[in-house]
Amino acid sequence: MTIKKPSFFERLSGSSVSGDVLDAFDEELPTTTMPAREKPRARTNESTARPAPLDDDIPGNEGQLPVDVNQTVSDIIIRAFVAGVRPDELNISISRDMVEIEGSRMEREQVAGPDYFTRELFWGSFSRTIMLPQEVDVEASSASAKDGLLTIILPKLDKARQTKLRVKAG
Repeated sequence: MTIKKPSFFERLSGSSVSGDVLDAFDEELPTTTMPAREKPRARTNESTARPAPLDDDIPGNEGQLPVDVNQTVSDIIIRAFVAGVRPDELNISISRDMVEIEGSRMEREQVAGPDYFTRELFWGSFSRTIMLPQEVDVEASSASAKDGLLTIILPKLDKARQTKLRVKAG
C-alpha cells in the first residue's frame, strides 16, 4: 500500500482532494507544519498603567506640523491646525517655491508626570517646510487663523502671461 503525499493545494487549504490528482509542486516544496496560534494576551488595566514618556518630553525635540495642501485654478492653499497658538507666536516664511511655518505651543498649566492618565497633546516648538508644486506670488499671499485653523492662500504665478515692452529711444 502506498501512501499518497498531500498535494500543494491540500497542504495550503487543509482539505483533501479525492482521486489521483498530481501536483507539479509536490517535489519542489518541503512539507512544513504551521505554528500553533499564540494565546491572546491578558489585557492590562489601562487606567492603572503609567503613561509612557512622550517624545515631546525630551528637550530640543521639535514636532512636525501636519498640513493639508491643495490647489484651485488660481491659488495654492495650505491649512494646518494651530489650536492653542496665538497668531503672534507663528512665523511664516514664503519664497516663490517654498513655505516654512514655525511656532510654539506652550502648556498654560504645569501638571506633574504621575498625575497624567493620558497625554496625547503636543506641547513645544513645531515647524514644517512645504515645497510648492509651482511658483507663487509672494507679495499677494495671505494668511489667516480662525478657530485654531491656519489658512495660507498663495496665488499662483502665471508663467504664460506676457507683456510687451516698448524700447525708448535715447
